[in-house]
Amino acid sequence: MGSTVIPIPDEEGISVVQQKKKSQFSLLPIISFLREKKNKHDMRKWIHSIKVGVALVLVSLLYFLDPLYKEVGDGNAMWAIMTVVVIFEFYAGATLGKGLNRGMGTILGGGLGCLTATLAQEVGGIGKSIIVGTSMLIFGGAATYCRLTPSIKIRYDYGAMIFILTFSLVAVSGLRIDKVIDIGRERLLMIVLGFVICLFTSLFIFPIWASDELHDSTISKFDALATSIQGCLEEYFRLDSEKESKPIASFSKCKAVLNSKSKDESLANFARWEPWHGKFGLSHPWEKYLKIGEELRELAATILSLKACLESPRVRLQTLRQSIKEPCEVVGSSLASTLRELGESIKKMRKCQAEILIVPKLKSVRIELSNVTSPSKLAQLENADGLAIASFVFSLIGMVEKLEELAKEVEELGELAHFHS
Repeated sequence: MGSTVIPIPDEEGISVVQQKKKSQFSLLPIISFLREKKNKHDMRKWIHSIKVGVALVLVSLLYFLDPLYKEVGDGNAMWAIMTVVVIFEFYAGATLGKGLNRGMGTILGGGLGCLTATLAQEVGGIGKSIIVGTSMLIFGGAATYCRLTPSIKIRYDYGAMIFILTFSLVAVSGLRIDKVIDIGRERLLMIVLGFVICLFTSLFIFPIWASDELHDSTISKFDALATSIQGCLEEYFRLDSEKESKPIASFSKCKAVLNSKSKDESLANFARWEPWHGKFGLSHPWEKYLKIGEELRELAATILSLKACLESPRVRLQTLRQSIKEPCEVVGSSLASTLRELGESIKKMRKCQAEILIVPKLKSVRIELSNVTSPSKLAQLENADGLAIASFVFSLIGMVEKLEELAKEVEELGELAHFHS
């Protein structure tokens, strides 16, 4: 016998099966977006892996072709392969920056090491060891001190390390090897060859730009925080009869924004090394992206502070919450739309007229919230109840203030980056 599934309607006459289908269909766009994003990231990983393989094959021609091998030699060809393995990075800017750091460190360290070795050879005797040891103490210590300076460490830490390594090797080996200058010149040529191969494959074969990554990730944070604000307000004013359903508010996106500082700093550092490409010039204000990211993290922290308000008892404060529902929802909608507007202006590289359009609107919203928490209204409430409601509203006021600062930073970005009107 066949079995028949009978739809069981709820109080509103909608069957449970229909509700499940409706919820499934509503999740399809989100699932497809996440899948598309994951596939894009996987594709970039495959592209990077293939590019590294291509670079290794090209540099290995020094071994495969007999004329090149006889000209270069086994010991020197190894340095070209080593250079490819060491400096080839995921982003084009990271590869370029690391390669230039390695080149500068090798040239400065090798040149200074050769001078030290030559001077030591001229002195002779026990004076050779004294000169080399003193030079290593002075230059090695000075370079190490520079590595500890934050402004140098961010961009030139790898170059300073290569300088110390190259200088020490050349200066010490010069005590025992007579032709140290010739050997250093040949190895430098191999390092340059490896760097050129890395540069060619990284910049001209499906380049992966750190600037695009930083630009897109900054834009996505605006929409993530806007969605979090809307979810918090819907959760806060949800009726007590709906408390057993799944929570609407999700703070995972806020936590992701809070944990994005180190990634943003790395991407900004790589982007500064990248050449002109697409919509980004050589002097694009990447430091302003870091400032905007800092403002977004402060806003995310304020949104996370609402979690305690959402977990407060619903039954006793249900009536009080409904009394402030309308103005708070208007404020939340204004905050979310402003965030998306700011993100859209960065995405389309369009100037944002914050002082003229956005800031006055936010100030009027802040005044409206101040009226909600006026002393005359709070005095009518019990101490604990008034404190709970006031805490929620003051958090919204804090968001409005943070958003005003954020709008000004986005406007400054448009001016510095010469966004179109």
